[in-house]
Amino acid sequence: MPLSISRLRRWFAISAIVAVGIVVGAYLYARHRVQNALKQVPEKIALNIQQSSEGFAFSGSLGVHTLFKIQAKKEIQFAHGGHYQLHDVAITLYGRDSSRFDQIYGSEFDYDPSSGDVTAKGEVQIDLEANPSGENSPDQAAPMELKDPIHLRTSGLVFNQKTGNASTREKVEFRIPQASGSAVGVSYVSKTDTLTLDSQLQIAFTGKTDATLTAAHGTITKDPRTIVLQSVHLQQGDRRGQSDEATLFLSQNNILERILASQVSMELAGKQPGQLRADRLEMLLEGKESSVRSAVLSGNVQLDGSDGSRTQGNAGRAVLSFVNGNVLSQVRAEDNVKLVQLPEPGAPASRSQTVELSAPAMDFFVAGGERLTRAETSGRPQISIRPSSPNAGETVITAGKLTAQFDALGQLSTVRGAPEARIVNRSPGQPDRVSTSASLEASFAPGQGMESVVQKGDVTYTDGARQAWADFARYTTGNQMFELSGSPRVQDENMVTTATRFRLNRATGDGYAEGDVKSTYNDLKPQPNGALLAASSPIHVTAENMTVHRDPAVALYNGAARLWQNANVVSASSIKFDRNQRSMVANGSAAQPVSTVLVATAKHGQVTPATIVSGQLSYVDSERKVHFSGGVTVKAADFTLTSEQMDAFLRREGPAPREAAAISPMPETGNLDRIVAQGNVAVTQPGRRATGDQLTYTAADEKFVLTGGPPSIFDAERGKITAVSLTLFRGDDRVLVEGTDTSPSVTQTQVAR
Repeated sequence: MPLSISRLRRWFAISAIVAVGIVVGAYLYARHRVQNALKQVPEKIALNIQQSSEGFAFSGSLGVHTLFKIQAKKEIQFAHGGHYQLHDVAITLYGRDSSRFDQIYGSEFDYDPSSGDVTAKGEVQIDLEANPSGENSPDQAAPMELKDPIHLRTSGLVFNQKTGNASTREKVEFRIPQASGSAVGVSYVSKTDTLTLDSQLQIAFTGKTDATLTAAHGTITKDPRTIVLQSVHLQQGDRRGQSDEATLFLSQNNILERILASQVSMELAGKQPGQLRADRLEMLLEGKESSVRSAVLSGNVQLDGSDGSRTQGNAGRAVLSFVNGNVLSQVRAEDNVKLVQLPEPGAPASRSQTVELSAPAMDFFVAGGERLTRAETSGRPQISIRPSSPNAGETVITAGKLTAQFDALGQLSTVRGAPEARIVNRSPGQPDRVSTSASLEASFAPGQGMESVVQKGDVTYTDGARQAWADFARYTTGNQMFELSGSPRVQDENMVTTATRFRLNRATGDGYAEGDVKSTYNDLKPQPNGALLAASSPIHVTAENMTVHRDPAVALYNGAARLWQNANVVSASSIKFDRNQRSMVANGSAAQPVSTVLVATAKHGQVTPATIVSGQLSYVDSERKVHFSGGVTVKAADFTLTSEQMDAFLRREGPAPREAAAISPMPETGNLDRIVAQGNVAVTQPGRRATGDQLTYTAADEKFVLTGGPPSIFDAERGKITAVSLTLFRGDDRVLVEGTDTSPSVTQTQVAR
């Protein structure tokens, strides 16, 4: 459920108790004036009784001010038992300062001198009206204009002149322009200036408020001026609020200034039901309209969603601020604040998350008094994101400060954090994955949870032995992909890779580098039995793209791939390299075949390089064998060799002989021991070309042995020779021909150039 501030604000419609205080307070205040006036008639007030043909007028005054005036249409007469009766009575109360013009109407009043009881017989009507100009009119002139007096109606009212107490067991009804209400049973104790509403207090508000308030019991005191209500209930539309007890504090002129309520709660019904609770509510009001200035909820403040509601929250204290009357503008929550957003039912499992935002304190900002737009944290905050799957782990986001934005429905939309932003992902059985940065911004999908999070500035990522650095990072929850850009650098054990962009799949552990990929494998141990990749020097690889799986020792490089260690270089369209095995598989394409350079060292120390081009290449350093396939071409200074496939056997890695280094100062590279070529073998030298099915070349002897086919050699001067075996020597133009039983066993031919 979105955090509906309009519903939160309406909960504070309990401030409608303000109207109760105004109505009841004014009623009792006027009633108190009547009672005090009657009480003081025989003691202090100068009485004036006039009789006329039209009735009687009975008034009491104090100095120049008339306190009250009683008019009756029928004569005063003695009843049985010494009672006095007034018929068709109209009573006007002016107050000691002449600031009132309250009127009471009744068909009959009875006064018993022996008991001191004054009893209204039948129905009594009361109109309460202020008269601010009365102080300047000692003649008790009526107000120039009566404006919306408060009207009350009751019956059976009994006032005791001796005690000053008054009560009725009957129903008391009142009406004001904005509301009407009632209570059953009212009693007033003069000694304590306390008035009690016995039961069934009820007020119905009309117009914009449109609410009903009830209370089981009420007490009104004069010093202090308070109204205490028990078991208060408020109904407004499909929303209900209640409080065990509410105390209203009034000013000297009966203006409501403060409300205290205990064990308050508000039930939110409709499409998104829930309940708001707190141990205590304090509201401060101002002005004659009793506009809410602020409100404080304290003690276990909770917002609980139910029946499909998706938002929950709690705090130790919440301070609400209002502007322009009763328009809520800001809420400051304090003391272990938590706001929880649950996933919507039916959300995809991969994106179904519970999001919990917590902080020592949070400020919530409200637009138009009803829509939550923004929240800011104080103290060290965090966001906990828990997927629905119990084994999926948890993601925790922290920063120096978090600022949250909410959408039009009150759903969490984005969260920005800075400085010292930090994201920790915890999964069972795995080390924590931690990324830090200068700032972050997380985006949330309504009802589902976090969609992505972007980190900027000095991004550092740690996942076990894998570490990464970049200027910018983005994590997407749907595919669990962590993307790095802005000079990204990834270190996986002893491999360091840079690229234009790097992507890490946190679920599988796979990594993908794109654009100008460069990898360096460091801290290699020398391999005494190796050859091409046996040195302890770093191995370097460049390519357009790279893929590395959970085992970081194996990486696949694609697009203009090039691998080298010292002078040993392999180029191909793609290279798969295994660091632990010191092995590789290279594949070529029409545009970029596999290419490498090996050297051959003769007995006398002569070193000659050879470039080998093929469709595929595979090599395991411990075997010291390079396998070429897919069409092989070997080019040296004095010959060219082609075949369908070929194995090149290398000598152990080690320093070249002194005589070889003296003859050729070229860097050390893969040193050929022998070559075995198969399938459509052809050796081309200046002036001759030999073919066969298989060839063995021995680097130390510098000779080619051709067999199968049968082998043949074509010489421009001598013609073609075919035999069972042909041996060609690189250095002296000799050819050794071996035949079968039907041909000479050995034929040696000297070919002049």
